[in-house]
Amino acid sequence: METTDAPIEVVVTRLAAAPEAVRASAGLLSDAERHRARRFAFDRDASRFIVARARLRQLLAARLGVRAQAVEFEYGAYGKPVLSRRFADSDLHFNVSHCDDVAAYAFSGGHAIGIDVEAVRETSDADNIAARYFSRLENATYRSLKPCHRSLGFFNCWTRKEAFIKAQGDGFGYPLDRFDVSLAPGEAARLLRVGDESGELCGWRMMSFSPAPGFVGAVVTEDNGGGAHGC
Repeated sequence: METTDAPIEVVVTRLAAAPEAVRASAGLLSDAERHRARRFAFDRDASRFIVARARLRQLLAARLGVRAQAVEFEYGAYGKPVLSRRFADSDLHFNVSHCDDVAAYAFSGGHAIGIDVEAVRETSDADNIAARYFSRLENATYRSLKPCHRSLGFFNCWTRKEAFIKAQGDGFGYPLDRFDVSLAPGEAARLLRVGDESGELCGWRMMSFSPAPGFVGAVVTEDNGGGAHGC
């Protein structure tokens, strides 16, 4: 994917793996990560976490020129993982999302980045969620869609908002009604507004993709070709 000044990479993988592959993946994890895996209530969820984190380590290691076991993480106030200070010179930014057995990884050199993927499905309380968490413009657009398009519109909006929040690194501490995204099926993924500024002027770029049949995804990254960051 091309931005104004640098490409970003998106890697998609399946998390389903045979038991021996899961055990091999666990060998790449830190003690803290293996402890976290043991806390999952269901073996399937633990296996997906192990494979997803091992794959992240492998992808980062290939870009950093180290062994997967040597990759070290730090975590922001809202839990977003970043490379430890040991790798500060690399200026490599990354983000991860997974849903069911689909995982997506985004990488950028020098720019904050966020990614989200979701399975498109019927959601019984979608209308209530949209009314509560979407901006007024987004909710109005969502409700204007034909019923057959609403599930896709809902998850277009959700992944795009989540990817932007993850790029910010603020978790859900960032007000969801402070920005608008496009969501109508067939419409390009765009930030329409951030704060009081047009989305085109706020130095962030949004892209959508389909990581697998029945799934939607979004990536947001800083883009120096836009205006000032943090509008």
